[in-house]
Amino acid sequence: MRRRRLWLGAACCFVAGDAMALQSRGALLSSFEGTFGVSESLLGLVAPAGTVGFVVAILAVGMLAGRLDVRHVLVFGAVAMAISLFAISVAPAYSLFLFALLVQGSAAGVFRAMDRPLLSHLYPDRRGRIFVLYALAWAVGAVVGPVLASAVLLVADWRAVYVILAVSIVPVVVLVLSLEVPSWNEQPLERDAIGPLLSSSGVRTTLLALALAGGIEGTVFTWLPYYAGTFLDRTTANLALSAFLLAYIPGRYAYAKLVDSISYLRLSLVTTGLSIPAFAIALGWPSVGMLVAVFCAGAFISSLFPLLSAYGVDIVPEYSGPMSALTTGATYAGTAFVPVVVGIAAELTSIRIAMWIPIGLTVVLFGLIWSMPARAEVSEAGTA
Repeated sequence: MRRRRLWLGAACCFVAGDAMALQSRGALLSSFEGTFGVSESLLGLVAPAGTVGFVVAILAVGMLAGRLDVRHVLVFGAVAMAISLFAISVAPAYSLFLFALLVQGSAAGVFRAMDRPLLSHLYPDRRGRIFVLYALAWAVGAVVGPVLASAVLLVADWRAVYVILAVSIVPVVVLVLSLEVPSWNEQPLERDAIGPLLSSSGVRTTLLALALAGGIEGTVFTWLPYYAGTFLDRTTANLALSAFLLAYIPGRYAYAKLVDSISYLRLSLVTTGLSIPAFAIALGWPSVGMLVAVFCAGAFISSLFPLLSAYGVDIVPEYSGPMSALTTGATYAGTAFVPVVVGIAAELTSIRIAMWIPIGLTVVLFGLIWSMPARAEVSEAGTA
């Protein structure tokens, strides 16, 4: 029991550090601009530099999870993460800075391709609760990241932020090296099994649902402060995103308590349904009062990634590595793609109109989750 908790602690510490590194970038963009003297268009490369490496690494390693040594992969990912964070802090040129971001995202993808599959096998009967706790650790890091960046900027250069983040990964390396690797029954994914896995209606609809959920979250992460800035002062507008992220902490804590007594899909259906009016009120209430509705929307939508990804792994638990990689990849694909569509729509119409896109996606997601039990039954029947 103690060993399982230590493995859970190592995974949660890493994912919190990864979230801190991710969410601190926004608070440091102006510092990057001042240090490297680049244009706004070049600053736009900061987000994809980290995300592309992460998605490629998590898919590549996750699909091979059954063939790899768990400890070696986790140690490699954590060490590479620490080194790349330190490299970011000393990068003398913007091109090297972006390359270090690419390596940092790839290192995070390597570690996270293996940690959730390991937890899945360590807690096969409490997979949903563990995945929610894992996601809660990410939420804590996401909230702390911008706060850390702002605090450091008051007393030091932005580079100190990445030194602190690099040091925070060192205990994870020590813990992984000291823990005994548990035995697990992860099956190697053969090439001829990839087609049947991806053709399963339960798997396909789960990945589509997660892509929609990622698109909704990505739009809020990217555009909510900009939209709120059209009717609020900039400081208050930035609080909108803080309120949204802060809601993930009590929200995911509550779902960790509820998930053992309510099915993944039923709980996801309820929270998705409640997020529709929450988003509608937030976008239709152009005043500081929107912060309350934004907080509620964040609390509801925070359930989707951990619950739906746990549901996906439950479909094929013997392939938890590939399925975890696919669910994460689908989520990040939505996170990267939908905000671009919203930006194009905003340019053609207005940001107020474009921000109704995530509400429409939430309605579609509600209908998709409603249909998923039936689709899963069809999938299971076909497999049998």
